[in-house]
Amino acid sequence: MIVWKKLEAKSFFLVLVLFVGAFFVGRFAARVVPAAATAMRQEADNWGLSFQEEGKPPVANATFEEMAKYDAFYAQDTQDKALYLTFDCGFENGNTPLILDALKKHNAKAAFFIVGNYLTTSPDLVKRMVEEGHIVGNHSYHHPDMSQMNKDEFSKELGELETLYEQTVGTPMTKYYRPPQGKYSENNLQIAKELGYKTFFWSLAYVDWNQDSQPSHEEAFDKLLKRVHPGAIVLLHNTSKTNGEIIDELLTKWEEMGYTFKSLDELAV
Repeated sequence: MIVWKKLEAKSFFLVLVLFVGAFFVGRFAARVVPAAATAMRQEADNWGLSFQEEGKPPVANATFEEMAKYDAFYAQDTQDKALYLTFDCGFENGNTPLILDALKKHNAKAAFFIVGNYLTTSPDLVKRMVEEGHIVGNHSYHHPDMSQMNKDEFSKELGELETLYEQTVGTPMTKYYRPPQGKYSENNLQIAKELGYKTFFWSLAYVDWNQDSQPSHEEAFDKLLKRVHPGAIVLLHNTSKTNGEIIDELLTKWEEMGYTFKSLDELAV
């Protein structure tokens, strides 16, 4: 009986130690995990957003401060109802003229991030973008995953588009870069900075790129009006038929909500 009681006491003490240890480990983890979750990951990653409150900026992969170290942006940290309109241009299928017409009507300056194919097949539209005061940025020549490239590979991919642009338009290309496929790493953000580029992600977008499953007007407005927020960098795709059809009304609705449109040049000062 005495031995059994000793074993019971020993077991109870062991369980108590494990419980207390687990308690403190849990408290430590609760403090550490959120901090780690907000730190920029060093390895290759996909740009991601979590929309948690209507009318408020989403939670992104990195903070404004972390991005600033690399001359990189995904939004403006502001309460001012400013929007920065950007379009990714992979190819031309008839929607870009509608987008340009709407931007001109609303006196809104945008940034168009183009690839080599777009410049080769649609030089007149690129020239129109420049003539109407828009920025034409570098989305790489071939649109590859650049997140794990070394500096020579990375520089070649951007440089080929720079050269073609200057030959086509007659002026140097603005050194604004958008990572193809939204893939990036700390290393390639640093390389872009060393090459004199500013990198632009986004804080507002929706699934508009799938040509075989275009969103309805209602679906587009539902996402773009509820998720808009002060200082947003908006990403839209020029290939979207829906975007071409709604862009004029969309800009009107944003204006009615009190938003104004600014150039990325005003953000990247």
